[in-house]
Parts: sequence; structure tokens; C-alpha cells
Amino acid sequence: MKLLFKLQSLKLLRTLKPPNRTFHGHPRLLSSDVYSQYESIRQGKQEIPKHFNFASDVLDKWSEIEKAGKRPSNPAFWWINGEGEEVKWSFEELGLLSRKVANMLTKECGLQKGDKLILILPRIPEWWLVNVACMRAGIIIIPGTSQLSAKDILYRLQASRATCIITTDKLAPAVDSVAPQCQLLKTKLMVSKSSREGWLNFTELYQNQPADHSCIKTSIQDPMIIFFTSGTTGSPKMTQHSQGSLGFRPLLSERYWLDFTPSNTIWNTADTGWILTSIASFFDPWVFGSCIFIHNLPQTDSAVILNTLCRFPIDVLVGAPTLFRMLVQNDLSKYKFMNLKCCVSGGEPLNPEVMEQWKSQTGLDIHEVYGQTEMGIICCVGKGMKIKPGSMGKAAPLYDVQIVDKNANILPPGQQGEIAIRSKPIRPLGFFSEYLDNPKKTAESERGDFYVTGDRGTVDEEGYFQFIGRDDDIIISSGYRIGPFEVESALIEHPAVVETAVVSSPDPLRGEVVKAFVVLSPTFSSTDLKSLTRDLQDHVKKTTAPYKYPRKVEFVKELPKTVTGKIKRNELRDKEWGRV
Repeated sequence: MKLLFKLQSLKLLRTLKPPNRTFHGHPRLLSSDVYSQYESIRQGKQEIPKHFNFASDVLDKWSEIEKAGKRPSNPAFWWINGEGEEVKWSFEELGLLSRKVANMLTKECGLQKGDKLILILPRIPEWWLVNVACMRAGIIIIPGTSQLSAKDILYRLQASRATCIITTDKLAPAVDSVAPQCQLLKTKLMVSKSSREGWLNFTELYQNQPADHSCIKTSIQDPMIIFFTSGTTGSPKMTQHSQGSLGFRPLLSERYWLDFTPSNTIWNTADTGWILTSIASFFDPWVFGSCIFIHNLPQTDSAVILNTLCRFPIDVLVGAPTLFRMLVQNDLSKYKFMNLKCCVSGGEPLNPEVMEQWKSQTGLDIHEVYGQTEMGIICCVGKGMKIKPGSMGKAAPLYDVQIVDKNANILPPGQQGEIAIRSKPIRPLGFFSEYLDNPKKTAESERGDFYVTGDRGTVDEEGYFQFIGRDDDIIISSGYRIGPFEVESALIEHPAVVETAVVSSPDPLRGEVVKAFVVLSPTFSSTDLKSLTRDLQDHVKKTTAPYKYPRKVEFVKELPKTVTGKIKRNELRDKEWGRV
């Protein structure tokens, strides 16, 4: 699975870009701009470098541009916690502090290139410092959400063979409860104002380090980050990405989902354990020298988010569909956003009704992106592209995305199949390296010349893809194949429905039927539920094909979700089928 660096390989990769991609114009960047320095590679005039390190080749270059007075005064990193605390770093300050952390990890903790470090922190500045520091030292980062249990942490420590863990005082007891079973774990660092036996204090230790550190030389193929990603069966897999797949891809790609300059500010609300944070709150904005804005957001509160958009000059808001579903429940006419120009939704499909409500109240479109932990962004609705409600856009640069059948044959427009990305004869830059220590799963992810996503969809004549559902989410009732998303989209158009999830439910006659779990709007909480059920069923029959209507409806206070905001349909489905 080695990347190919020959010029002819790059030219072939360029032929895989979707045609007729149009973007809005943007201010011309300076000739010293980091992104512009790679133009000759994007044009196929120069080979992809064999060595690359995001910290030295991107962040430090922006620091030099900044020192020369050729970058706007916009900070590189801007963090608030909603309680009056605020952190602003320039690229120079980010470089200085991350070098101190790199020295701490290598000199005080004894970590070397290739060692693995588990990083479980909420949205606090130290998460960004550790990421940059690990890149400087060649240490492999393994991010995790702060919602992990002791059992989750044990599995990750043992599977990854990590020698160091960094977390907060909140999770330290959970780590201590499993640490005796992790013989390779040598160092525990705690980000806290307090102390704990057996733990090093992160802040005290790194602040006393020298600011001089020589960034290690890394190959573009060297492992950089490992994400634990859950599947429908078995334990989470270790999805390994390289310096090239996440760090270099945005330099090689044309501007596709972000059309940024150093004057722009982006706010992504995703959890730090999710790849979207690495993409939207780290690599892609910093390639363009833009400002990354972060709110600590201990809880997702719509009023806090809307007020933040009014108080700070945020150009782009990125979030899961759940975020926008929640925001449109508010009277948005009461809020005047300071600078918001673009909204991006990713993680799962966004219902057209929500897009329409957001547009009617704010005047802003929501641009969808579709991706996976293994691939990063696969499809997107870029700036300037026509928005088709229910569509997740066209294939992202470097990827040849197709709809294929079970034999990896490409299907024509309009025909439902599995979403796949061509992986042969050349594995495009952006692909994960492998499922670490799991060659069987790595091999099973490919079919013929394609990597198969496990998602079903269609593509139209213009190259716009539409998501149908996970392959295992498809409901087959009386011989009809029903995608949950289309039923959910119909239901959410009804004013009584705030959120909904559709799964299969056993039925003695039809084999299985459509069941909808519905979260009601507060204004309908006292409504007769039997009457409302019939109303919802009739609404779906009128909105989409009648055979798709939910024969069963259950009203719930909330839906089970992952830390990334995705609805756990498999959990609901397992309960329906008695598999819990």
C-alpha cells in the first residue's frame, strides 16, 4: 500500500478529479503563501516530496511569513471557554509552545519517533499543542473522546501498545483503574491545576522546557495519527493515517470544501476524538494560514452557539446535522451573526427540511460534506457549486468515487449501489495506510479496484451523490428496499418532529417493517399520541412512496448518539430485534 511518488502517478491522480468544478473567487494570496508554494505539484510539474512534516513544512512556514509581516494580524488559534477565559496564539507562539511540549515528551518522558501516545482531552488548547508537538517529534497520536469509559481506555491502551497517555483529572481515575493491565504504559500526564500520585503535571512540566527543538525528519508515508473507528461488528479498528494522507492532501488538492485565506476564521464544533476535528480544526485551515476558533462547549447549547456567532468574527461554521437541527428550533431572527458566510454539515446526511429552514431564517446555505475516518472527505458541496437538497455533492479532489455493485462493477446514474473509491492501480493520497494489526479487515475493505465504504447511495447525471444509508441500515419490507434517510427526511418536515431515527422492526407478515423513533417538539408534548401517530404516518405517505411509511412509531425523549453526533441506529435496531 505504499504511495507512489513518480510524476506519472501524480498526473494520473489529477485525471481522477471531477470535471467542471466551480468556486467563488477569493482574494489573491501572497506569493509567499504556503499553499501557493505547492502549485507546481498540483499542476503536475513537480513530484510529490518523499519527506514531509506538517509542523515544519506548514506551520513553521506560516510563522516565517508572519514574522515578515506578510500575514494579517488574525490569530492562528483562538480559544474561549464562555466563562471569560480566552487564549490567542499566533503561528510563532504556537511554534514556541509546541517545541516546549516536544522537548517535554522526548526529554522528560523519553518518547521517541514511532512511539504511540493516547490523547484524551476535551476542547482545550493543550489538545492542539500536543498534536503539533507529536508531529515535531515523530510520535504517533491516538486521539480519543472524553466520554471514553475505563473499559474503552483499557482496550485502546492494550491494542495500540501506547507508552504514554495524556488526559485530565476527570479521567485519571479511570486510567489508574486499568493501568496495571497495561505493562507498556510508562508515562501518565495530567492536564490539571491539581496533582495526583503517579502522574506528571503537564503544564508545570512543559513550561519549564527550552523553546529550541529540531523537528524530526519524517517520510510522507510515516504514520502520524491512529483513530479508533467503530464498525457494525467487533471491536473498534485502528485506522492509521500518515503525514501525507492528512497533512499533505490539502496542499495537493484544489480548494474544494474550504476556500480560505489567512483572514478567515473557522469554528468546528466536533469532538476532539473525531477525524473531522483533525481536518476542520487543524490541517485544512492551517494550510491556508487561517484562524481556528474553538469554544470549550462542555454541553452543546444552542443559545451559547448562536450568541458566539453573534459576538465573534466567524466566517465558517462546521457541525454535525444534529447541530443544525437543534439551531433551527430557535427563533433565528433574534440573532445577528457578526461575520458568518458559510455553513458546513458532515457526519451523516442533513435533512432537506432543515436546510430550507436554516436558509429561510439566516439567508445562508448549508454545504454538505461526506467522509469517513479512513478517507477523510470523500464528497462535498464546495463554494460556488449548485446545492441539491438531499445530495452530499460531488467527489472530492484526488478521489474517483463511483457507485458499484457487489462485484465491483460501476453502476449507471440513478441506480442504487455501494459508494466506493478507486484504489487501484494507484492508491490516492488521502487514503488511510491500513487497519493496524488487522490485515484481514484491511483486505476486506477492498473489492476489485475499489475501496468500499459500506454506505449505499446513488449518483445523478451531474455527478452529485446521494446517501441512502449504511448497507446494514437498509430495510427490506415485503420485498421493497427502504432507506431510513428518506423516511426520516419526510418525518422531519412535520412540525411536531424535532429529530427522528428510522430502523427495521420484526414483523410476522412482512419480515420487517419501518419503525420510527421520534423526538417531539415541546409544543406537541401534550398532543394525543395515537392521533399524532396516524398524522405522521399519513404525512409520510403523502411526502414519499406510501410503502415507506413507518408502520410503527415510538416517541422518545432523546435518541442515542455517538460522540460525533451520529445517531446510533444499530443500537435502536438491536433493541427492536431483541439482540441486546
